[in-house]
This record gives sequence, C-alpha cells and structure tokens, in this order.
Amino acid sequence: MSWAVYAFLSALFAALTSILAKAGVENVNSNLATAVRTVVVLFMAWGIVFATGRHHELAAMGQRNWLFLTLSGCATGLSWLFYYKALQLEQASKVIPIDKSSVVFGMLLAYLVLGETADAKSLAGGALITAGVFILIL
Repeated sequence: MSWAVYAFLSALFAALTSILAKAGVENVNSNLATAVRTVVVLFMAWGIVFATGRHHELAAMGQRNWLFLTLSGCATGLSWLFYYKALQLEQASKVIPIDKSSVVFGMLLAYLVLGETADAKSLAGGALITAGVFILIL
C-alpha cells in the first residue's frame, strides 16, 4: 500500500478514536480513561511487534532513536491526557477540530525543526486548515 492509503486509514481510525473516547470518558476520570487506553495500545503495539518478529531489532536501535522515541511518547501521553480532559468537558464536535489543528503545528515544526521546505501549496493548505478550525469552533 502507498503512504497515502496508510495516512487515510490513520485519519479514519483517529476519527473513530475520538468518537469512541467521547463515549468511553463519560462518568470516568479522564486520566484513568487515558491510562486504560494506553494499556490497550501498549499490548496491541507489542503484540504486533512480536507477531511480525520485529522484536529482535530492538538491539539495533541507537541512543538517538531511544531519545526521540521517548520524547515522542511523552508528547503523545500529554496530548492524550489533555485530549481526554477536553472531551470530558466539551462536545466532541468542538474538541476534534481544535485537536486537528495539530496538522498545522506539525507542518510548522517540520519546516522549523526538520528543515523541510514550505511551498505555496502547503502554506495555502495550512492556512485553509487554520481558517476551518476557527470557523468550526466559533
């Protein structure tokens, strides 16, 4: 499959995640809900690693890999904690668009931190996403 198919599948499952999380966080502490979700993701991810025999590649990972994957995990955890709290406090239809503004933040960080190039098409797309987020939350 191409990268675009994987990206669209990611978007589909992210949408399902939001709807299922909103239903699951009702009458439950948002931090507890995040912890339960994290355990499920943990078992699922390691299950796939072991099922595909990729666990042997752990030894080949360098310090840089460990550092950035650990930092990414911390960022993911914080994102999930804040997201579940927001879902607990507000309608999913209001929280989801703001959460998806991460697309624009991600694009900006890719340009600034990773040195990726910004072309007119990506800048226009980012501006439209930003405008769409503001329209949806006002």
